Amino acid sequence: MSETTSIALTKYGLLGLYLGVVYWLSWVGMRKTTTLAGFSVGNKDMSPGLVGVVMASSIASTATFVINPGFVYTHGLSALLHYGVAAQAGVAFGLVVVCKGFLRVGEKHACLTIPDWIRARFGSPALALFFALINLLSVTFVVLIMVGCAILVQQLCGLSYVWSLVAVLVVVFSYVLMGGTYAHAYTNAVQGVLMAAVALMLFSSGASHFEGGLLPALRSVSESYAGAINPQSSLYYSVFSVFISAFVVTFALMMQPHILTKVLYLRSDRDVNRFLATSIGMGAIYTLCLFVGLWARLDGLEVPVEAQDTVVAKYVAQAFGGGLPGQVVTTVVLVALLAAGMSTLDGILVALSAMVTHDLYLRLRPQDAAGGLRLSRYVLVGVGLLAFALAVDPPKLVGLFAQKGVYGLAAASFVPIVCGVMVRGTVPAKLMGAAAATGLILHLGLHLVGGIDNPAVSACWAILGSVMLTVVALLVRPPVPAASEP
Repeated sequence: MSETTSIALTKYGLLGLYLGVVYWLSWVGMRKTTTLAGFSVGNKDMSPGLVGVVMASSIASTATFVINPGFVYTHGLSALLHYGVAAQAGVAFGLVVVCKGFLRVGEKHACLTIPDWIRARFGSPALALFFALINLLSVTFVVLIMVGCAILVQQLCGLSYVWSLVAVLVVVFSYVLMGGTYAHAYTNAVQGVLMAAVALMLFSSGASHFEGGLLPALRSVSESYAGAINPQSSLYYSVFSVFISAFVVTFALMMQPHILTKVLYLRSDRDVNRFLATSIGMGAIYTLCLFVGLWARLDGLEVPVEAQDTVVAKYVAQAFGGGLPGQVVTTVVLVALLAAGMSTLDGILVALSAMVTHDLYLRLRPQDAAGGLRLSRYVLVGVGLLAFALAVDPPKLVGLFAQKGVYGLAAASFVPIVCGVMVRGTVPAKLMGAAAATGLILHLGLHLVGGIDNPAVSACWAILGSVMLTVVALLVRPPVPAASEP
Protein backbone atom coordinates (compact mmCIF):
# COMPACT_ATOMS: atom_id res chain seq x y z
CA MET A 1 0.00 0.00 0.00
CA SER A 2 1.44 3.38 -1.00
CA GLU A 3 1.97 6.17 1.53
CA THR A 4 -0.60 8.31 -0.28
CA THR A 5 -3.23 5.59 0.10
CA SER A 6 -2.32 5.07 3.76
CA ILE A 7 -2.64 8.79 4.44
CA ALA A 8 -6.04 8.94 2.74
CA LEU A 9 -7.34 5.89 4.62
CA THR A 10 -6.07 7.25 7.92
CA LYS A 11 -7.56 10.69 7.30
CA TYR A 12 -11.00 9.44 6.32
CA GLY A 13 -10.93 6.76 8.99
CA LEU A 14 -10.37 9.34 11.74
CA LEU A 15 -13.02 11.63 10.28
CA GLY A 16 -15.44 8.70 10.02
CA LEU A 17 -14.74 7.74 13.64
CA TYR A 18 -15.51 11.27 14.79
CA LEU A 19 -18.76 11.41 12.81
CA GLY A 20 -19.73 7.94 14.04
CA VAL A 21 -19.37 9.01 17.68
CA VAL A 22 -21.33 12.21 17.01
CA TYR A 23 -24.25 10.38 15.39
CA TRP A 24 -24.29 7.69 18.06
CA LEU A 25 -24.51 10.33 20.80
CA SER A 26 -27.24 12.08 18.82
CA TRP A 27 -29.22 8.84 18.67
CA VAL A 28 -28.85 8.50 22.44
CA GLY A 29 -30.08 12.08 22.77
CA MET A 30 -33.02 11.45 20.46
CA ARG A 31 -34.28 8.66 22.73
CA LYS A 32 -34.45 11.14 25.62
CA THR A 33 -36.14 13.94 23.64
CA THR A 34 -39.91 13.56 23.78
CA THR A 35 -41.09 17.10 24.60
CA LEU A 36 -40.28 20.66 23.57
CA ALA A 37 -38.84 21.28 27.04
CA GLY A 38 -36.53 18.28 26.64
CA PHE A 39 -35.52 19.51 23.17
CA SER A 40 -34.80 23.02 24.51
CA VAL A 41 -33.14 22.61 27.94
CA GLY A 42 -33.12 18.90 28.70
CA ASN A 43 -34.72 17.11 31.65
CA LYS A 44 -32.49 18.44 34.48
CA ASP A 45 -30.53 15.19 34.62
CA MET A 46 -27.09 16.37 33.43
CA SER A 47 -24.20 16.78 35.87
CA PRO A 48 -22.86 20.33 36.48
CA GLY A 49 -19.42 19.24 35.23
CA LEU A 50 -20.91 18.09 31.94
CA VAL A 51 -22.90 21.32 31.58
CA GLY A 52 -19.72 23.30 32.34
CA VAL A 53 -17.87 21.61 29.48
CA VAL A 54 -20.86 22.20 27.20
CA MET A 55 -20.90 25.88 28.18
CA ALA A 56 -17.16 26.34 27.63
CA SER A 57 -17.18 24.66 24.24
CA SER A 58 -20.22 26.70 23.19
CA ILE A 59 -18.45 29.94 24.12
CA ALA A 60 -15.16 29.02 22.43
CA SER A 61 -16.43 27.98 18.98
CA THR A 62 -14.92 28.59 15.57
CA ALA A 63 -14.25 32.20 16.55
CA THR A 64 -11.66 31.21 19.16
CA PHE A 65 -10.15 28.28 17.26
CA VAL A 66 -10.27 29.45 13.63
CA ILE A 67 -11.25 33.10 13.12
CA ASN A 68 -9.73 35.08 16.02
CA PRO A 69 -6.19 33.70 15.61
CA GLY A 70 -6.32 35.43 12.22
CA PHE A 71 -6.77 38.78 13.98
CA VAL A 72 -3.83 37.91 16.25
CA TYR A 73 -1.75 37.05 13.16
CA THR A 74 -2.54 40.44 11.59
CA HIS A 75 -2.52 42.77 14.62
CA GLY A 76 -0.18 41.05 17.08
CA LEU A 77 -0.05 41.10 20.87
CA SER A 78 -2.82 43.70 21.18
CA ALA A 79 -5.31 41.32 19.55
CA LEU A 80 -4.12 38.45 21.78
CA LEU A 81 -4.71 40.56 24.89
CA HIS A 82 -8.08 41.70 23.53
CA TYR A 83 -9.42 38.17 22.96
CA GLY A 84 -7.32 36.14 25.36
CA VAL A 85 -7.14 38.29 28.51
CA ALA A 86 -9.79 41.03 28.54
CA ALA A 87 -12.44 38.92 26.84
CA GLN A 88 -11.84 35.89 29.07
CA ALA A 89 -12.10 38.12 32.14
CA GLY A 90 -15.43 39.35 30.78
CA VAL A 91 -16.60 35.76 30.31
CA ALA A 92 -15.71 34.77 33.86
CA PHE A 93 -17.16 37.91 35.46
CA GLY A 94 -20.33 37.73 33.40
CA LEU A 95 -21.03 34.12 34.32
CA VAL A 96 -20.32 34.66 38.01
CA VAL A 97 -22.58 37.73 38.19
CA VAL A 98 -25.68 36.44 36.41
CA CYS A 99 -25.82 32.64 36.67
CA LYS A 100 -27.46 32.14 40.07
CA GLY A 101 -30.01 34.91 39.64
CA PHE A 102 -30.86 33.78 36.13
CA LEU A 103 -31.35 30.19 37.31
CA ARG A 104 -33.51 31.34 40.23
CA VAL A 105 -35.99 33.13 37.97
CA GLY A 106 -35.82 30.40 35.33
CA GLU A 107 -36.54 27.66 37.88
CA LYS A 108 -39.48 29.50 39.43
CA HIS A 109 -41.21 30.08 36.09
CA ALA A 110 -39.98 26.95 34.20
CA CYS A 111 -38.41 29.13 31.49
CA LEU A 112 -37.09 27.51 28.31
CA THR A 113 -35.62 30.49 26.46
CA ILE A 114 -34.26 34.03 26.99
CA PRO A 115 -37.51 35.69 25.77
CA ASP A 116 -39.44 33.34 28.07
CA TRP A 117 -37.25 34.52 30.97
CA ILE A 118 -37.80 38.17 29.98
CA ARG A 119 -41.56 37.63 29.95
CA ALA A 120 -41.49 36.01 33.39
CA ARG A 121 -39.22 38.62 34.99
CA PHE A 122 -40.82 41.79 33.59
CA GLY A 123 -44.35 40.57 32.90
CA SER A 124 -44.37 41.85 29.32
CA PRO A 125 -45.28 39.66 26.32
CA ALA A 126 -44.39 42.58 24.01
CA LEU A 127 -40.83 42.82 25.42
CA ALA A 128 -40.48 39.04 25.14
CA LEU A 129 -41.57 39.21 21.48
CA PHE A 130 -39.00 41.96 20.83
CA PHE A 131 -36.26 39.75 22.28
CA ALA A 132 -37.41 36.74 20.27
CA LEU A 133 -37.06 38.83 17.09
CA ILE A 134 -33.69 40.45 17.84
CA ASN A 135 -32.21 37.11 18.85
CA LEU A 136 -32.47 36.17 15.19
CA LEU A 137 -29.31 38.29 14.82
CA SER A 138 -27.53 35.12 15.99
CA VAL A 139 -27.79 34.00 12.37
CA THR A 140 -24.72 36.16 11.63
CA PHE A 141 -22.70 34.00 14.01
CA VAL A 142 -24.08 30.85 12.37
CA VAL A 143 -22.63 32.19 9.10
CA LEU A 144 -19.22 32.74 10.72
CA ILE A 145 -19.13 29.20 12.07
CA MET A 146 -20.24 27.64 8.80
CA VAL A 147 -17.55 29.56 6.88
CA GLY A 148 -14.88 28.52 9.39
CA CYS A 149 -15.97 24.89 9.31
CA ALA A 150 -16.08 24.89 5.50
CA ILE A 151 -12.47 26.11 5.39
CA LEU A 152 -11.48 23.17 7.61
CA VAL A 153 -13.44 20.65 5.53
CA GLN A 154 -11.67 21.96 2.43
CA GLN A 155 -8.35 21.29 4.13
CA LEU A 156 -9.44 17.85 5.34
CA CYS A 157 -11.21 16.47 2.29
CA GLY A 158 -10.10 18.58 -0.66
CA LEU A 159 -13.68 19.53 -1.52
CA SER A 160 -14.64 22.84 -3.07
CA TYR A 161 -15.80 25.59 -0.72
CA VAL A 162 -19.48 25.23 -1.67
CA TRP A 163 -19.50 21.45 -1.25
CA SER A 164 -17.68 21.87 2.06
CA LEU A 165 -20.49 24.17 3.19
CA VAL A 166 -23.05 21.58 2.12
CA ALA A 167 -21.21 18.90 4.11
CA VAL A 168 -21.17 21.07 7.25
CA LEU A 169 -24.84 21.91 6.83
CA VAL A 170 -25.91 18.28 6.40
CA VAL A 171 -23.86 16.92 9.31
CA VAL A 172 -24.66 19.50 11.98
CA PHE A 173 -28.31 20.02 11.14
CA SER A 174 -29.03 16.31 10.88
CA TYR A 175 -27.65 15.39 14.30
CA VAL A 176 -29.29 18.39 16.02
CA LEU A 177 -32.59 17.50 14.36
CA MET A 178 -32.31 14.09 15.98
CA GLY A 179 -31.67 14.96 19.59
CA GLY A 180 -31.97 18.69 20.35
CA THR A 181 -30.33 19.67 23.64
CA TYR A 182 -29.20 16.14 24.49
CA ALA A 183 -27.49 15.72 21.12
CA HIS A 184 -25.90 19.13 21.62
CA ALA A 185 -24.77 18.37 25.19
CA TYR A 186 -23.45 14.85 24.65
CA THR A 187 -21.58 15.68 21.46
CA ASN A 188 -20.18 18.87 23.03
CA ALA A 189 -18.80 16.92 25.97
CA VAL A 190 -16.71 14.74 23.64
CA GLN A 191 -15.85 17.64 21.35
CA GLY A 192 -14.93 19.84 24.33
CA VAL A 193 -12.33 17.40 25.63
CA LEU A 194 -10.89 16.98 22.12
CA MET A 195 -10.75 20.78 21.73
CA ALA A 196 -8.83 21.16 25.00
CA ALA A 197 -6.25 18.55 23.97
CA VAL A 198 -5.70 20.20 20.59
CA ALA A 199 -5.51 23.71 22.07
CA LEU A 200 -2.66 22.49 24.30
CA MET A 201 -1.01 20.79 21.32
CA LEU A 202 -1.19 23.90 19.14
CA PHE A 203 0.11 26.11 21.93
CA SER A 204 3.04 23.78 22.60
CA SER A 205 3.88 23.64 18.87
CA GLY A 206 5.29 27.16 19.18
CA ALA A 207 7.14 26.62 22.45
CA SER A 208 10.48 27.31 20.73
CA HIS A 209 9.48 30.95 20.39
CA PHE A 210 9.72 31.34 24.18
CA GLU A 211 13.42 30.37 24.26
CA GLY A 212 14.79 33.82 23.47
CA GLY A 213 11.78 35.59 24.95
CA LEU A 214 8.44 36.02 23.21
CA LEU A 215 8.45 39.83 23.20
CA PRO A 216 11.83 40.11 21.43
CA ALA A 217 10.53 37.66 18.83
CA LEU A 218 7.43 39.78 18.29
CA ARG A 219 9.55 42.93 18.02
CA SER A 220 11.32 41.28 15.10
CA VAL A 221 8.04 41.78 13.22
CA SER A 222 7.62 45.39 14.43
CA GLU A 223 7.47 47.40 17.64
CA SER A 224 3.74 47.98 17.20
CA TYR A 225 3.15 44.25 16.64
CA ALA A 226 4.74 43.56 20.05
CA GLY A 227 2.84 46.31 21.85
CA ALA A 228 -0.11 45.88 24.20
CA ILE A 229 -1.55 48.79 22.24
CA ASN A 230 -1.01 48.76 18.46
CA PRO A 231 -1.17 52.31 17.06
CA GLN A 232 -0.90 50.90 13.52
CA SER A 233 -4.08 48.86 13.95
CA SER A 234 -7.55 50.10 13.02
CA LEU A 235 -9.07 47.73 15.61
CA TYR A 236 -6.77 47.57 18.67
CA TYR A 237 -5.29 51.05 18.92
CA SER A 238 -6.10 52.17 22.51
CA VAL A 239 -6.64 50.94 26.05
CA PHE A 240 -10.38 51.23 25.45
CA SER A 241 -10.37 49.20 22.22
CA VAL A 242 -8.02 46.50 23.55
CA PHE A 243 -9.17 46.01 27.13
CA ILE A 244 -12.31 47.87 28.18
CA SER A 245 -14.42 47.14 25.11
CA ALA A 246 -13.47 43.44 25.10
CA PHE A 247 -14.30 43.03 28.79
CA VAL A 248 -17.65 44.85 28.60
CA VAL A 249 -18.79 43.26 25.35
CA THR A 250 -17.79 39.73 26.32
CA PHE A 251 -19.58 40.15 29.64
CA ALA A 252 -22.63 41.13 27.58
CA LEU A 253 -22.11 38.22 25.17
CA MET A 254 -22.79 35.83 28.04
CA MET A 255 -26.43 36.94 27.62
CA GLN A 256 -26.67 35.23 24.21
CA PRO A 257 -29.40 32.56 24.06
CA HIS A 258 -27.08 29.67 23.20
CA ILE A 259 -24.89 30.53 26.21
CA LEU A 260 -27.04 31.72 29.11
CA THR A 261 -29.76 29.12 28.60
CA LYS A 262 -27.16 26.46 29.54
CA VAL A 263 -27.75 27.59 33.13
CA LEU A 264 -31.31 26.25 32.81
CA TYR A 265 -29.87 22.74 32.31
CA LEU A 266 -28.82 22.75 36.00
CA ARG A 267 -30.95 21.32 38.75
CA SER A 268 -30.41 23.95 41.47
CA ASP A 269 -28.11 26.62 42.95
CA ARG A 270 -25.98 23.85 44.47
CA ASP A 271 -24.73 22.92 41.00
CA VAL A 272 -23.69 26.43 39.95
CA ASN A 273 -20.22 26.66 41.56
CA ARG A 274 -19.00 23.39 40.06
CA PHE A 275 -20.49 24.37 36.73
CA LEU A 276 -18.70 27.75 36.81
CA ALA A 277 -15.32 26.27 37.80
CA THR A 278 -15.47 23.74 34.96
CA SER A 279 -16.63 26.26 32.37
CA ILE A 280 -14.08 28.97 33.23
CA GLY A 281 -11.20 26.47 33.53
CA MET A 282 -11.90 24.84 30.18
CA GLY A 283 -12.34 28.26 28.57
CA ALA A 284 -8.88 29.31 29.72
CA ILE A 285 -7.40 26.23 28.02
CA TYR A 286 -9.25 26.92 24.76
CA THR A 287 -7.85 30.45 24.72
CA LEU A 288 -4.34 29.06 24.21
CA CYS A 289 -5.33 28.41 20.59
CA LEU A 290 -5.08 32.16 19.96
CA PHE A 291 -1.29 31.88 20.12
CA VAL A 292 -1.41 30.11 16.76
CA GLY A 293 -1.74 33.56 15.18
CA LEU A 294 1.61 34.56 16.67
CA TRP A 295 3.27 31.24 15.84
CA ALA A 296 2.16 31.50 12.20
CA ARG A 297 3.56 35.03 11.89
CA LEU A 298 6.86 34.18 13.61
CA ASP A 299 7.26 31.06 11.46
CA GLY A 300 7.08 33.22 8.34
CA LEU A 301 3.69 32.04 7.09
CA GLU A 302 2.49 34.63 4.59
CA VAL A 303 -1.26 35.20 4.49
CA PRO A 304 -2.87 38.38 3.06
CA VAL A 305 -5.15 40.33 5.38
CA GLU A 306 -8.25 39.51 3.35
CA ALA A 307 -7.51 35.79 3.85
CA GLN A 308 -6.61 35.93 7.56
CA ASP A 309 -9.49 33.56 8.39
CA THR A 310 -7.42 30.74 6.83
CA VAL A 311 -4.35 31.25 9.06
CA VAL A 312 -5.02 28.34 11.41
CA ALA A 313 -5.70 25.82 8.65
CA LYS A 314 -2.54 26.87 6.81
CA TYR A 315 -0.42 26.84 9.96
CA VAL A 316 -1.56 23.33 10.85
CA ALA A 317 -0.69 22.08 7.37
CA GLN A 318 2.76 23.72 7.56
CA ALA A 319 3.56 22.71 11.15
CA PHE A 320 2.42 19.08 11.10
CA GLY A 321 2.10 18.10 7.42
CA GLY A 322 4.36 15.63 5.65
CA GLY A 323 4.41 11.85 5.90
CA LEU A 324 1.93 9.55 7.59
CA PRO A 325 2.63 10.64 11.23
CA GLY A 326 2.34 14.31 10.30
CA GLN A 327 -0.89 13.71 8.41
CA VAL A 328 -2.38 11.82 11.34
CA VAL A 329 -1.62 14.73 13.68
CA THR A 330 -2.91 17.23 11.12
CA THR A 331 -6.17 15.31 10.74
CA VAL A 332 -6.70 15.07 14.50
CA VAL A 333 -6.08 18.81 14.87
CA LEU A 334 -8.39 19.74 11.99
CA VAL A 335 -11.13 17.44 13.28
CA ALA A 336 -10.84 19.09 16.72
CA LEU A 337 -11.06 22.54 15.13
CA LEU A 338 -14.11 21.34 13.21
CA ALA A 339 -15.56 20.11 16.51
CA ALA A 340 -15.06 23.59 17.96
CA GLY A 341 -17.35 24.99 15.31
CA MET A 342 -19.89 22.22 15.61
CA SER A 343 -20.06 22.61 19.39
CA THR A 344 -21.25 26.21 19.15
CA LEU A 345 -23.30 25.88 16.00
CA ASP A 346 -25.50 23.14 17.42
CA GLY A 347 -26.15 25.20 20.55
CA ILE A 348 -27.19 28.27 18.57
CA LEU A 349 -29.48 26.15 16.41
CA VAL A 350 -31.21 24.60 19.42
CA ALA A 351 -31.66 28.05 21.02
CA LEU A 352 -32.99 29.69 17.86
CA SER A 353 -35.33 26.82 17.14
CA ALA A 354 -36.69 26.84 20.69
CA MET A 355 -37.29 30.60 20.59
CA VAL A 356 -39.13 30.60 17.28
CA THR A 357 -41.30 27.70 18.42
CA HIS A 358 -41.87 28.53 22.08
CA ASP A 359 -41.95 32.34 21.93
CA LEU A 360 -43.63 32.88 18.57
CA TYR A 361 -45.64 29.85 17.42
CA LEU A 362 -46.86 28.51 20.78
CA ARG A 363 -47.87 31.98 21.95
CA LEU A 364 -50.36 31.95 19.08
CA ARG A 365 -51.31 28.25 19.38
CA PRO A 366 -50.56 27.20 22.98
CA GLN A 367 -52.59 24.01 22.66
CA ASP A 368 -50.39 22.54 19.90
CA ALA A 369 -47.46 21.21 21.99
CA ALA A 370 -46.84 18.24 19.69
CA GLY A 371 -46.87 20.53 16.67
CA GLY A 372 -44.40 22.78 18.46
CA LEU A 373 -41.83 19.98 18.75
CA ARG A 374 -42.21 19.21 15.04
CA LEU A 375 -41.96 22.89 14.16
CA SER A 376 -38.76 23.27 16.19
CA ARG A 377 -37.14 20.85 13.77
CA TYR A 378 -38.56 22.57 10.68
CA VAL A 379 -37.18 25.88 11.95
CA LEU A 380 -33.71 24.32 12.05
CA VAL A 381 -33.97 23.56 8.35
CA GLY A 382 -35.04 27.13 7.58
CA VAL A 383 -32.18 28.63 9.60
CA GLY A 384 -29.77 26.30 7.85
CA LEU A 385 -30.88 27.33 4.39
CA LEU A 386 -30.71 31.04 5.28
CA ALA A 387 -27.23 30.68 6.76
CA PHE A 388 -26.09 28.67 3.75
CA ALA A 389 -27.29 31.41 1.38
CA LEU A 390 -25.33 34.03 3.34
CA ALA A 391 -22.22 31.85 3.65
CA VAL A 392 -21.91 30.95 -0.05
CA ASP A 393 -20.37 34.36 -0.76
CA PRO A 394 -19.25 35.59 2.68
CA PRO A 395 -17.73 38.98 3.53
CA LYS A 396 -13.92 39.17 3.31
CA LEU A 397 -13.59 39.32 7.12
CA VAL A 398 -16.44 37.14 8.29
CA GLY A 399 -15.44 37.70 11.93
CA LEU A 400 -16.34 41.38 11.72
CA PHE A 401 -19.58 40.51 9.90
CA ALA A 402 -20.61 38.19 12.73
CA GLN A 403 -19.66 40.75 15.37
CA LYS A 404 -22.02 43.31 13.84
CA GLY A 405 -24.94 41.03 14.63
CA VAL A 406 -24.01 39.28 17.87
CA TYR A 407 -22.54 42.39 19.48
CA GLY A 408 -25.76 44.21 18.66
CA LEU A 409 -27.67 41.43 20.37
CA ALA A 410 -25.31 41.67 23.35
CA ALA A 411 -25.77 45.45 23.57
CA ALA A 412 -29.55 45.01 23.57
CA SER A 413 -29.59 42.16 26.10
CA PHE A 414 -27.15 43.47 28.69
CA VAL A 415 -29.31 45.86 30.72
CA PRO A 416 -32.56 43.82 30.80
CA ILE A 417 -30.84 40.62 31.95
CA VAL A 418 -28.44 42.25 34.44
CA CYS A 419 -31.29 44.38 35.84
CA GLY A 420 -33.53 41.34 35.98
CA VAL A 421 -30.93 39.47 38.02
CA MET A 422 -29.53 42.23 40.26
CA VAL A 423 -32.31 44.79 40.79
CA ARG A 424 -34.90 43.78 43.34
CA GLY A 425 -38.48 44.82 42.88
CA THR A 426 -40.60 45.61 39.85
CA VAL A 427 -38.66 47.23 37.00
CA PRO A 428 -40.80 48.84 34.26
CA ALA A 429 -40.85 46.74 31.11
CA LYS A 430 -41.01 49.93 29.03
CA LEU A 431 -37.70 51.06 30.51
CA MET A 432 -36.12 47.70 29.71
CA GLY A 433 -37.43 47.94 26.15
CA ALA A 434 -36.00 51.46 25.79
CA ALA A 435 -32.63 50.29 27.17
CA ALA A 436 -32.53 47.33 24.79
CA ALA A 437 -33.44 49.47 21.77
CA THR A 438 -30.87 52.09 22.77
CA GLY A 439 -28.11 49.48 22.96
CA LEU A 440 -28.95 47.96 19.57
CA ILE A 441 -29.45 51.25 17.70
CA LEU A 442 -26.35 52.92 19.18
CA HIS A 443 -24.16 49.94 18.27
CA LEU A 444 -25.34 49.76 14.68
CA GLY A 445 -25.25 53.54 14.26
CA LEU A 446 -21.72 53.97 15.64
CA HIS A 447 -20.36 51.04 13.65
CA LEU A 448 -22.14 51.48 10.33
CA VAL A 449 -22.40 55.29 10.23
CA GLY A 450 -20.21 56.66 13.01
CA GLY A 451 -16.89 55.46 11.62
CA ILE A 452 -15.98 53.00 14.42
CA ASP A 453 -14.40 49.98 12.70
CA ASN A 454 -14.15 47.69 15.72
CA PRO A 455 -17.65 46.34 16.55
CA ALA A 456 -16.52 45.71 20.14
CA VAL A 457 -15.88 49.43 20.60
CA SER A 458 -19.24 50.51 19.14
CA ALA A 459 -21.05 47.86 21.21
CA CYS A 460 -19.24 48.94 24.36
CA TRP A 461 -20.26 52.57 23.91
CA ALA A 462 -23.79 51.38 23.18
CA ILE A 463 -23.89 49.32 26.38
CA LEU A 464 -22.60 52.25 28.42
CA GLY A 465 -25.29 54.47 26.88
CA SER A 466 -27.97 51.90 27.68
CA VAL A 467 -26.69 51.61 31.27
CA MET A 468 -26.66 55.40 31.75
CA LEU A 469 -30.24 55.67 30.50
CA THR A 470 -31.36 52.96 32.93
CA VAL A 471 -29.48 54.34 35.95
CA VAL A 472 -30.94 57.83 35.48
CA ALA A 473 -34.45 56.44 35.02
CA LEU A 474 -34.18 54.25 38.15
CA LEU A 475 -32.86 57.17 40.20
CA VAL A 476 -35.82 59.29 39.12
CA ARG A 477 -38.31 56.48 39.74
CA PRO A 478 -36.85 53.70 41.94
CA PRO A 479 -38.09 50.11 41.49
CA VAL A 480 -41.29 49.28 43.34
CA PRO A 481 -40.67 46.63 46.03
CA ALA A 482 -42.48 43.44 45.15
CA ALA A 483 -44.41 41.41 47.69
CA SER A 484 -42.89 38.27 46.18
CA GLU A 485 -39.62 38.56 44.34
CA PRO A 486 -39.44 36.68 41.02
